[in-house]
Amino acid sequence: MSSAPRVAVFDYDSGNVHSAVKALAEAGADAVLTRDRQTALEADGLLVPGVGAFQAVREALRTHGGDEIIDRRLAGGRPVLGICVGMQVLFEHGVERGHDTAGLGEWPGAVTELNAPVLPHMGWNTVEPGADSVLFRGLEKERFYFVHSYAAQAWELDVIPPFPQPVLTWTTYGDPFLAAVENGPLSATQFHPEKSGEAGIQLLRNWIGSL
Repeated sequence: MSSAPRVAVFDYDSGNVHSAVKALAEAGADAVLTRDRQTALEADGLLVPGVGAFQAVREALRTHGGDEIIDRRLAGGRPVLGICVGMQVLFEHGVERGHDTAGLGEWPGAVTELNAPVLPHMGWNTVEPGADSVLFRGLEKERFYFVHSYAAQAWELDVIPPFPQPVLTWTTYGDPFLAAVENGPLSATQFHPEKSGEAGIQLLRNWIGSL
């Protein structure tokens, strides 16, 4: 019997890290909470949580070397999954309360405030998975749990063949926004799988199965 994939949850003082570790374990991973660089680099998968303001999450990641770890993993084709603000900081920049903060720049474009009558967007919502999604396999009709006021509302990365096109999953709250992206070794969700019940566990199981 093969051993469970090792997934490191990067601990940089942001996000529901213990909930994430518990959900990953339930989904079948050998999950470890760490801020150790080598552990994060060598794990089969790296999960990057994030809760709070874009600028604060970005600075905390930089302080603990998370930006370099993510970059190194992706350069070697090693999987990374960002969650909530852990997804947002992957973009070029975030505009929040008048502050324009540089993100990690893995994807072009901005994270901006949702155009909706009530913020934050908090609660369960459906998603529209892109064709050939691995994350949402068997979950096309499920709902997931969101808590946020900002999101990426456009996709600007132009992928030239023979590189595979990213799989984009959208949700609408006011206007459409990106609920998830699957782009080679880099995946991310705006919602919280660890708060999304059995559907969230199955999504993590799908990701773990791809490691």
